[in-house]
Amino acid sequence: MNFPFYIARRYLVSKKSHHAINIISGVSVFGIAIATAALVCILSVFNGFQDMVAGLFTAFDPQLKILPTEGKYMAADEPELMQIRGDERIAVWSEVVEDNALFTLANRQVMGVVKGVDDEFEKLIDVDRIRFGEGVFELHADVIDYGVAGIGLLSSLGTSVDFPPIQVYAPRKGERIDLNNPTASFNHEEFYSPQLGFNVKQGKYDAQYVITNIALARRLFERQGEVTQIELQLKDGADTDKVKADLTDVLGTQYKVLDRYEQQEDTFRIMKVEKLISYIFLTFILLIACFNIIGSLSMLIIDKREDAVTLRNLGASDGQIAGIFMLEGRMIALVGAVVGIVIGLTLCLIQQEFGVIKFGKSAGSYIIDVYPVSVHAWDLVVVFLTVVVVGFVSVWYPVRRLSRKYTKQNYQP
Repeated sequence: MNFPFYIARRYLVSKKSHHAINIISGVSVFGIAIATAALVCILSVFNGFQDMVAGLFTAFDPQLKILPTEGKYMAADEPELMQIRGDERIAVWSEVVEDNALFTLANRQVMGVVKGVDDEFEKLIDVDRIRFGEGVFELHADVIDYGVAGIGLLSSLGTSVDFPPIQVYAPRKGERIDLNNPTASFNHEEFYSPQLGFNVKQGKYDAQYVITNIALARRLFERQGEVTQIELQLKDGADTDKVKADLTDVLGTQYKVLDRYEQQEDTFRIMKVEKLISYIFLTFILLIACFNIIGSLSMLIIDKREDAVTLRNLGASDGQIAGIFMLEGRMIALVGAVVGIVIGLTLCLIQQEFGVIKFGKSAGSYIIDVYPVSVHAWDLVVVFLTVVVVGFVSVWYPVRRLSRKYTKQNYQP
């Protein structure tokens, strides 16, 4: 067994001549453990929120989306698109025309987004998760066009899912507004209610979007044969990242392929920044907790001065003696890291199973009732390495300096 490690291990578990040293060592381990547990819990809560938000967007955003790099529209029969359409890993291929429009009902007007989709779109989304109302999800029947609107948009129009025909307007392509007859400068369509709305629980969609059939959208925006995006659902077992990379290679620079996280890049970027800032702040708290180790080792070095002289007389070098106390501090950091991770994991599992910490006293006030928690293995690795590195670095210089000061060769007990 390594000589400094053997002595350091004995010092860690044995009783000291001054009982206060044992107490301070225990406080050091406890402080590091609490800071470590806090890191695990906070990072896991951020993971839980991120997974929750991703789940909400999953109900509406496609698995992959193809967009033109420049401009808003692209031809639906472009050779590059036709080349990848036959990819056997693609389960659903849905063409979409999406653009801004003006919705009017009675004396109310609301700016929003018309999302015209084909019949494959229903296979992309989980209608049961976002449905609001008792109607049937349908977008056209014979000569009637239907529209499924977000509940926020319906509220702005002062109606419910059982609404009279909503009028929708969009500027004619390439024309200026005629101030003498403004309505002549707009294309006009209308859609009826299928007695159904949607509620994604995201204001971006609920307050602005109306889902209708692609034929109406193409007439409204004068975009026959064109699309704004292609939305894809992959077959079970397909590797999303691999498919995305392959499609990007085939399509070239004229198109971009976005996964769900990239479709909501701003939202997830903000969450990552918040998570990083919390990690940095807690790391500073951990660094402060490591000062307890320095205090504990200072007292231990003073307490063991006679042992240091004895070891030196037996042939131990100054480096080996300093190494003993260095290993002592590092073992305190390691024990604190392990105990803290165990405590953090236990608290996270309790929250996952029992939902102890809630958002409010009344259920249903928020999207979810309890704080979401999701433990990621990589976060545990990062936390452990952070604690070890901070603990090792924080004790290096103080221990070397103190050991030289109190265990020098000319010391006489």
